[in-house]
Amino acid sequence: MKLTLAENIRAFRKQRGLTQEQLAEVMGVTVGAVHKWETRLSTPELTLIAELADFFEVSTDTLLGYEMKDNRLKATTDRLGQYINAEDPEGMNEAEKALKRFPNNFSVVYLSAVTYMMFGGKSRDERLLARSMELLERSLLLLPQNPNQAIGESSIYEYMANVQMMWGKGRQAADLLIAHNREGIFNHLIGLILSVMCQSPQEAQPYLSEALLSNLGKTVHTVLGMAYAFTETGDPVSAEKLLRWALDMLNRLQQPGTTGYPDQAGSFLYTLLSYVLLKQNRRRAAADTLRLALGRAQKFDAAPNYNASSFWFVRGCDNYFLHLILGHTVQDSVAYLVDLTGDEELLKLWKEISSHES
Repeated sequence: MKLTLAENIRAFRKQRGLTQEQLAEVMGVTVGAVHKWETRLSTPELTLIAELADFFEVSTDTLLGYEMKDNRLKATTDRLGQYINAEDPEGMNEAEKALKRFPNNFSVVYLSAVTYMMFGGKSRDERLLARSMELLERSLLLLPQNPNQAIGESSIYEYMANVQMMWGKGRQAADLLIAHNREGIFNHLIGLILSVMCQSPQEAQPYLSEALLSNLGKTVHTVLGMAYAFTETGDPVSAEKLLRWALDMLNRLQQPGTTGYPDQAGSFLYTLLSYVLLKQNRRRAAADTLRLALGRAQKFDAAPNYNASSFWFVRGCDNYFLHLILGHTVQDSVAYLVDLTGDEELLKLWKEISSHES
């Protein structure tokens, strides 16, 4: 709690046009006492605080600079969030007070855990990290009352693993995440911990490979959606940059001489790139690009391969499969994507190229 008694005595004295000597005479104290009050070297006794407030014609709360906090639940959690955002150590004191008032409220327990994790991690203070872990475990029990959809069981386990890493307990952190690694959600973090903290690169590689493969698939979907959105909002140049970046990435990651997901995804990316080029009135470039899309589709359809063997970086996850199919074949899927754009010029171009190349 921050009080401003010293500042207020000085301010109210000056408002009255008094010197320190004059105020000392009124209060029956020495000039040195007034000087110490105004410089925080000492604090007036309680009876003198009451006399000062009466003399300045203000309440004792006003003189002290005390403002009553709103300690209702919403205000408390908002305040905890502000301390976290500001990285203010006072947040730990606020957290303990909040935990006494709301010991079984999910938001209070969770935000307090994050507070202790943040400052425990900065200082590598085992006491603070232990407090954070205790609160994270309690927040798991209180999770059914969680009002925030952005927070779930997986995010709490990830924080618990972060606490253990800050504590230097890499193996325990990896084991915790492995035990709760539904749908490979923690593959990236498990792989990082095993590789760097545990010095177990061979054990880490399957997790890292699957993480990168999963993120590639998500990236392709994201690029397709974003490039189309850019185009439809009048920015086909940005759409082209994004699509060419994604194609370059896929091409660089594909094992030479193989067929696989980069051909599936590449056919979609080239198809949308053709559409983007048409929107820039570059019909010849659009036709050449659509031929590339058809070529990649035909290459895949001639020797379908849905596993991850077409990527040179994959280690130890041969049973990982990638699909980007919207029809019986990739060529069917490209035709479907062309239809989805609703662009008559692209549809006409596709019919010309596909009939000529088939």
